[in-house]
Formats: sequence, structure tokens, C-alpha cells
Amino acid sequence: MLDSHRYTRRRFLHEVTIAGGAAAAAGLLPSLAVAAKKGGPKGLRIGSCMLDLPAAKEVGLDGIEARTSIVGDNLDLVDPAVRERYKEQMKATGLPIASLMLGFFNSYPLASDPRGPKWIEQAIEAGKDLGARVLLVAFFGKGDLRDSEKRLKKSDVDVVVKHLQSLAPKAEQCGVILAVENWLSAEQNMELLDRVGSKAVQLYYDVGNSTVQGYDVPSEIRRLKERIVSIHFKDNGHYLGEGKVRFAPIAEAIEDIGYRGWIIMETANPSGKPVDDSRRNAAYIRKLFGMS
Repeated sequence: MLDSHRYTRRRFLHEVTIAGGAAAAAGLLPSLAVAAKKGGPKGLRIGSCMLDLPAAKEVGLDGIEARTSIVGDNLDLVDPAVRERYKEQMKATGLPIASLMLGFFNSYPLASDPRGPKWIEQAIEAGKDLGARVLLVAFFGKGDLRDSEKRLKKSDVDVVVKHLQSLAPKAEQCGVILAVENWLSAEQNMELLDRVGSKAVQLYYDVGNSTVQGYDVPSEIRRLKERIVSIHFKDNGHYLGEGKVRFAPIAEAIEDIGYRGWIIMETANPSGKPVDDSRRNAAYIRKLFGMS
């Protein structure tokens, strides 16, 4: 039995860290979260980049991150009919599009593809039209900003900084934030963002990616603080809490910096049933943060 007067949220998170995925699987996490519920963060919203709006509604999520693609030389969202379908779904479900994922930059890098700035301009306009405040600008695959020694590629970074600086005023005018997501360390991301020098360009932090890179994720979150505009949760092929990502200290760091934005699930589907698996992962996040 828990002593509700002495049992603190920090102790709760410490115990979950020790227990790990086994505690969650055994059903211990829900009971522990009851003690921490009162101290849970306010304003956190849970979404997914793996589901459409109707499925997100079925799961009980707060919204989605919509994926974008290239059609010819333009974004699919340039087509008014595509945006209208999203608007109809938003109206029918009552859910928003939290962000747009520009994942195609992994194959057509912003640093080298001359069409990149135009695509971001199109995404800014679409984001404004759809009410999607965050645009995820990806730097993985061919777009990785690091060399084989994990050092910044100076020539690529120079080009990216120049593009982001030129696009930032339009983003700010439209009420949109360009959120870079990459393999970089907190220190490297700070260097990149400081060079751009605009509040309209911030960081999309992915706890799964940073864990794979061996970074101290809670420390990075505390260091980056207000630079983080959105967060991806995933456990790299597992249900949340059953892989290598240590979510309890991550949740503590998120609370410590006063983060009040979206947690977007980019989660795996071990059962092959995306709706069921998303419901399970969303429940884990709510228990982790003591959310009702």
C-alpha cells in the first residue's frame, strides 16, 4: 500500500525506471500512476503519425501528424482537393492536424536538392491553411547532416542554414514553426539553431532516435528546453516501455522543462493491428504522465 502523503512523483519515476518494461507488462504501472496523477503535466496532447484522423478518433487521440509526399515537382498538399479532404476529416472527427511530416527530405535532401526551399514554402502555406503549426523537416538517410565520424558536414550545414534563414520570415508570418529532426546531438543542434537565429526554426526531438545514438536523452531534453517544439515517442520496434528507451526519466525531464506540447507516437505495430497497438501505446503515455 502506498503512503499518499510521502510518495512523490520523483520516487514514482525512479521506481518505474528500475522496474522497466517488466513492471508495465505486469500491470504495476497503472497503480503507481494513481499516486502521481495530481502532479501530472497539464496541456500535453497525444497524437500519432501512423494513423489517419478517423483512426485517431477511434483510439481516443488528440490529433495526428500528417505525412506529405511529392507529386511531380510539388507537394501533394498543393492540390486544394487534398487539403479539402483533410478539412472534412477534421470537421467530422473534431481532431486537428498537429503537424506535417516532410519526410521526403530523407531522399531529396534540403542541402542538395534545389526544389527543397519551394517544397517548404508550399508546406508553410498548407500548414497555415490546415492549422498545422509545426512542419517536421527531416534530415535522415541521404539528408543526414553528419559525416561517417558523426561530425557536422560543414558544407551541407551551411546550405541548410542559409535556406532556413531565408524561409523563417515566411514561416513566422504564417504562424508556422520549421522543426528540424535529425541524428544530431543536443550540442550540434544548438549550434545549428543558433546559426539560423530564428524562433520560427526549432527542434523536433525524437526520444527513440536519440536513444539509438547513445545520447543521454533526459539531459538533452533539459539542455534544449524551449528549443523543443514537438516530441516523437517510439521504442524502436517494441511497444512503448518494452524496449531500450527509458521513459520514466524522460518523462521527468519533460515535466522539469515545463513542456506543454504534442507527444506524437511514431510507434511500431507488433500485433499487426495499428489501432489496437496505438491504443495500447497511448494508454502507456497517459499512465506514464499521470494523465486521466
